[in-house]
Amino acid sequence: MADLVDSMLDLMRRLPPTNVEDNVNTLIEMCPDYADDLLGSVDQPLKVLLDKATGKEYLACDYNRDGESYRSPWSNEYDPPLEDGTVPSAKLRKLEVTANEAFDTYREMYFEGGVSSVFLWDLDEGSSDDKSEPSGTWDSIHVFEAAERGRQAHYKLTSTIMLSMINRGVNPGADKEKEKIEVKRENETALSGSMTRQIEQDQPLQEFTSHITNIGKMIEDMEIKMRNLLQEVYFGKTRDVVFDLRSLEDLEKSRMQRELQKELLGSLGKRT
Repeated sequence: MADLVDSMLDLMRRLPPTNVEDNVNTLIEMCPDYADDLLGSVDQPLKVLLDKATGKEYLACDYNRDGESYRSPWSNEYDPPLEDGTVPSAKLRKLEVTANEAFDTYREMYFEGGVSSVFLWDLDEGSSDDKSEPSGTWDSIHVFEAAERGRQAHYKLTSTIMLSMINRGVNPGADKEKEKIEVKRENETALSGSMTRQIEQDQPLQEFTSHITNIGKMIEDMEIKMRNLLQEVYFGKTRDVVFDLRSLEDLEKSRMQRELQKELLGSLGKRT
């Protein structure tokens, strides 16, 4: 039922982004027949797996999942092993290997950590997908559709960035000398959410490997734009809210200033 799937997706948009994985699992338990529809429509935080054949880490997500197994872009093998798992054609597999090497360099240059994986699969018009997860706080998912048109290619890029940050601080309280009990208060600030943007472009295609260069430029431009938007929306708005709720000035200093103002106003009133 399309209405049921739409209702579940509408509910997911209203639930806290930090609990997306638990919420999806709960909905799947309630409606197991719609698990594939839900998993294919909801972006979840990326997980890191280890390729036993190469010893390299890769990302596990819906784009390299077949049943309960995930395909590594490094060895092209599924874990757990899957005999009839979907793999790209030989031509596309060569491009996938090159793309993983290129985007791994991009990841290290821009994020200085994390894990990046590129998964390609054969469609009527061809498509590609790149994901990177540095430090578990920033998940970026880029899904491409590429259609070759002679010496040009038409790209459709859908980018989703999921940001999650938790800041915990412990403030010590006063020690009670008689009871010898130290009171502490733990403060926790959580900030999370997601942003999705889409763009279409035509790029020249000199050779088959030119896809990597074209895709790389589009991802770089998109991530810069979305990073600036996130900085303005998340950090800028959060800073404004915090400053409105909590004064940065010393309370005693503010009290003395108010008393001084009253004293000056009183003195001016007497002179008049």
